[in-house]
Amino acid sequence: MLYICIPTFDEAPTVGVLLWRIRKVFQEYAREYEILVYDDASADATREVLEPYAKALPLTVIGGATRVGYARAVDALLREASRRTKYPRRDAVILLQADFTDQPEGIPELVKRFEGGADVVVAERVVPETAPERIRKLHQLVRWLPRVWPIRKAVTVPGAPDPFGSFRLMRITVVRDLLKAAGESPATAATEPWQANLEYLQAAVAQARRMENVPLPVRFDVRMRESRRDPWPDAWALLRAGWAARRRTRPQPVA
Repeated sequence: MLYICIPTFDEAPTVGVLLWRIRKVFQEYAREYEILVYDDASADATREVLEPYAKALPLTVIGGATRVGYARAVDALLREASRRTKYPRRDAVILLQADFTDQPEGIPELVKRFEGGADVVVAERVVPETAPERIRKLHQLVRWLPRVWPIRKAVTVPGAPDPFGSFRLMRITVVRDLLKAAGESPATAATEPWQANLEYLQAAVAQARRMENVPLPVRFDVRMRESRRDPWPDAWALLRAGWAARRRTRPQPVA
């Protein structure tokens, strides 16, 4: 079973069509799947858009009236998939965005690596020249900042050139192990999606035997809203997060 996990917040214009494209992928690529959507207290018509799709797709919508943020939405999706699975070694979670940035047509590539034995498969975002300027600038900055040697280990994952994207697959045994290590708390307390993606991946790789990376294109021309990313504040936040993580892992002097 593949659990397609989609955190959403105010994605009414795109989430329904995304679900239909996922359905089309699995019509041509026969695998058992379920779709889990976390509606993070959307203020638009996201919940209303999702309702009729539950009659035509193996879809479950979770989430409450209080917004919890991206990291906790992902945590809830991982826990729900972990709870539902009967075969954690054979089943996997696939996480992707609801705004068409992540293309569902890339799912078969992730699954192919999973069926070949990878526990974690990461989609490396290939950003086109037609992407919005703020996205291209942020991507350049995020590629450059991990080269700053004091924070390199804190903001990188060996073997994953792009650890900040959301599109990835994880074997459910790995998901269960990272959730067990986190206990009752989410695996990350990050408030920014890119930081949550990084820290969830770091937690997953720590439990995995093998990880693979797959370059996949992303699209921004079909998204119905402006990007929520701002390059310089996001890059500065990454730098600060790297320094904070470095301080947490620095050996403490013996009293």
